[in-house]
Amino acid sequence: MENKLSEIGNNNLMVNYKKTDDIFADMQELIETTQKAAHSAVNTMLVQRNWLIGYRIAEEELGDADRTENYGLNIMKKLSERLTNAYGKGFTKTNLYSFYSFYKMFPNIFHTACGKSLPLLSWSHYRTLVQVHDPVAREWYAKEAAEQTWSVKTLQRNIASQYYHRLLQSQSKELVESEMKEITAEYQADKLEFIKNPVVAEFLGLGQNASFTETELEASIISNIQKFLMEMGKGYAFVARQQHIQTEKEDYFIDLVFYNYILKCFVLIDLKTKKITHQDVGQMDMYIRMYDELKRSEGDNPTIGIVLCSETDADIAKYSVMHGNEQLFATKYKLYLPTEEELRAEIETQKSMFYLQQQEKNDKN
Repeated sequence: MENKLSEIGNNNLMVNYKKTDDIFADMQELIETTQKAAHSAVNTMLVQRNWLIGYRIAEEELGDADRTENYGLNIMKKLSERLTNAYGKGFTKTNLYSFYSFYKMFPNIFHTACGKSLPLLSWSHYRTLVQVHDPVAREWYAKEAAEQTWSVKTLQRNIASQYYHRLLQSQSKELVESEMKEITAEYQADKLEFIKNPVVAEFLGLGQNASFTETELEASIISNIQKFLMEMGKGYAFVARQQHIQTEKEDYFIDLVFYNYILKCFVLIDLKTKKITHQDVGQMDMYIRMYDELKRSEGDNPTIGIVLCSETDADIAKYSVMHGNEQLFATKYKLYLPTEEELRAEIETQKSMFYLQQQEKNDKN
């Protein structure tokens, strides 16, 4: 059928639109095409902005021998403070150094000798790549990520597992590659990864949608744990839910953050849907370190973390305190924190209620 819309617009969407006899299929095509176009446009602008910020910082010649290291540190600190005040999150000193490293490691990303280059990856891909110090490995990861359309999580996993070096050393490269694809299959299937990206939300000036990072069961448990602690009447003030914490390599979300004005400390809570591992406790310890460094004020006591597990046959809670604070926790914190038994019972109660509600919904349908 002739495309009459091409007469009123000269962009690709208008020119390439084709009407079929299936209206639902037409809607799907339109929606997915525009989503991809929007994704591409936002990504290009974000990558260009960060590259140019890195370029401008480099122009200050932070590494000039005639200037002290303190000069560069002061510039970064002042830039971070002023940009954060003007534009909100996204301009920490760590991020500014990432922009600088991005420009230095990818100086020709927008032009090559032959006039062609690989498709741009997302900024989260590049932020991960700048942590690879071997330039040959970094170029290989960038090329593979672009050509194989690796998600950010796939790229992070492959770098962390030394995928490039294992392929070089392996006598059976097909086996190594097939294992990688099997392990990262769930990462590749996440079509909402770009939308969930907190960096994109910050770039567009949008609030983060916590529902993207929670399942229905998790959301129900977290909501009720929040109410449970507030109703305990032991000094809890709600601070944040799904609070974004960013390291150099990855984005994390703390499920719940409270401040206890009796204990004068932050209380962090993280929920796990599988059995708690040493890595989960280690991650909570990282959160605690970051909170003590970035949020803790003079007069505040050390931050404490609680890791909850909602496994069907073993609902448990584990407290996490930094080394050296164990005595303080034992003598003071436990007076105002819920016990493991109280938390376990609350999780089990909320799970039972959730499953009953789901059963009622299914019966009605």
